[in-house]
Amino acid sequence: MSEEHKAPQTGADTPRPGGGPGGGPGPGFGGMGKGPGPGMMGMPVQKAKNFKGSFRRLIGYLYPHRVKLLAVLLTAILSTVFSIVSPKLMGNATTKIFEGVMQKMNGVTDAFDFSYIIQLILILIGLYVISAVFGYIQQYIMAGVAQKTVYDLRKAVEDKLSRLPLTFFDKRTHGEILSRAVNDVDNISNTLQQSLTQLITSIVTILGVIVMMLTISPLMTVILLLTLPLSFLVIKAIASRSQKYFIGQQKELGELNGHVEQMYTGHKIVKAFGHEDKSIAEFDQINEKLYHSGWKAQFISGIMMPLMTFINNIGYVLICVVGGILVTRNAIQIGDIQAFIQYARQFSMPIAQTANIANIIQSTIASAERIFELLDEEEEVPEAVHEKVIPAPKGNVRFQNVKFGYKKDAPLIENMNIDVKQGQTIAIVGPTGAGKTTLINLLMRFYEIDEGTITIDGIDITDMKRGKLRSMFGMVLQDTWLFNGTIRDNIAYGREGATEEEIVQAAQAAHADHFIRTLPDGYDTILNEEASNISQGQKQLLTIARALLADPAIMILDEATSSVDTRTEVYIQKAMHHLMQGRTSFVIAHRLSTIRDADLILVMNKGSVIEKGSHEELLANEGFYADLYNSQFTGGGTVPLTTAYTT
Repeated sequence: MSEEHKAPQTGADTPRPGGGPGGGPGPGFGGMGKGPGPGMMGMPVQKAKNFKGSFRRLIGYLYPHRVKLLAVLLTAILSTVFSIVSPKLMGNATTKIFEGVMQKMNGVTDAFDFSYIIQLILILIGLYVISAVFGYIQQYIMAGVAQKTVYDLRKAVEDKLSRLPLTFFDKRTHGEILSRAVNDVDNISNTLQQSLTQLITSIVTILGVIVMMLTISPLMTVILLLTLPLSFLVIKAIASRSQKYFIGQQKELGELNGHVEQMYTGHKIVKAFGHEDKSIAEFDQINEKLYHSGWKAQFISGIMMPLMTFINNIGYVLICVVGGILVTRNAIQIGDIQAFIQYARQFSMPIAQTANIANIIQSTIASAERIFELLDEEEEVPEAVHEKVIPAPKGNVRFQNVKFGYKKDAPLIENMNIDVKQGQTIAIVGPTGAGKTTLINLLMRFYEIDEGTITIDGIDITDMKRGKLRSMFGMVLQDTWLFNGTIRDNIAYGREGATEEEIVQAAQAAHADHFIRTLPDGYDTILNEEASNISQGQKQLLTIARALLADPAIMILDEATSSVDTRTEVYIQKAMHHLMQGRTSFVIAHRLSTIRDADLILVMNKGSVIEKGSHEELLANEGFYADLYNSQFTGGGTVPLTTAYTT
């Protein structure tokens, strides 16, 4: 089993609505406020496979907050209603001022009713203040509901990940898992925080504005509504044409990000093999595709706003003409035209927002569905109800008739029997795919065996809690894994509460103390994200020091010394031999010094232990192991050394 540190994958498979090129906020249909930019209408929408089922399940997370959600709905309605009434009152003030002007022109000295106008102004100020207060309360309550809901969802994901078997992670990339645990949860958070309240206010605004417009003039209301079908036709025509280019843009953007990330992480390799020109040519090719997809997507979607403005202006012209005629006939007041135009602008903006929110909700339910798929994954075999504990582990390990396969119909290990005594050092050798690392994974119960039993000190490992079982092991792997932090913290990770003296002793035993003290900050040296500010061999020494500090009953070394030089390995082997007295050790290694010193060598091939014994005994048998051993001297043999000792 190897430890890895991978950056999240970047690609087009995890789109985030409202973001990316062309996804920023832009002017609304009516030219007032902020609404969806043209790119958001054209962006590809991630759709749910089972919208209703996933929607109901997501609502289940909101159900405990139903009282607060009802308060959000009520405050949203009140905030919107108070803002909707304002244009009508402003129209009344305009009408009163117009009447005063006309009377003034006719010679009336006291033409303006200032008390009435001031009263309307005060009422308007009050309405705006009340609307703002209810809007603030709405956002405050919704923020708490959204964050608590997402907190519960994120906690459920975190708990689930800790209960999933290793096979789940083997079948999926780190980027995909991170995308579900981070991007999809954030997507839901943003929708609950912003889009849900916006949807409520948009619907209330549309209904309220229609009612207010009908009270002013049913005729002008019908004229305005007749422009809507034309608007929807334009949206549909442009969105359908731009969407394929946005899909291409996201695809090429993912490829470009992947290429840049790969070239950056492998910068030294690219330089060493002189592939700079090839890398640049590949970048240019992807960038060219991205350029063509990008400008076509932006150009086509950019046509939407001018066309929508043109359609809206036609509506305004018709409203003004018809309204003017109605005023001359005394059918409506002049202030009503002003109020109606304001309502027309208020009406078009929430329609655009609602159309965009519909896309966002579709994508949000798809994100929820991806999270629910994760939550529904089959978990590890439940822990033992009646836990057995080994107070002082000795390290006696026994495999009895063990059978295991990654697939049920393709067994890898069959009828494996191994008996390891306390303090023995067991070397495991064999060609690639022989099952060496799998054996270790079964021992630590990262995988469940199909048949047979594995015991430690006579206790079946399935009768122990996984945490207690794994605490008996210390591991040093070929692929080092260090945290972004100080060297001291990385070593101390081996045992909670370790003192400074114990940390230094572990580093000295691993022959890491000398190089640590030569660093500018010594044990306080900060390792970067990839720990690339120290060499590979030094990283290995730190992981060995961490394992030594853990002071486990059983030690596992999987190609642990492959990254250090021969002299350092000798020092490490001496230190390990001294510290492993009385401890059982499983060693997967290709260095012959490790194999010679082992108390027992297990030779594996095709999932079975075909030979076992000491180094001398196996050579005397002149079997599979002897061929492996002799191949290093002859350059030939039955199995090449590079194959024989590679995990």
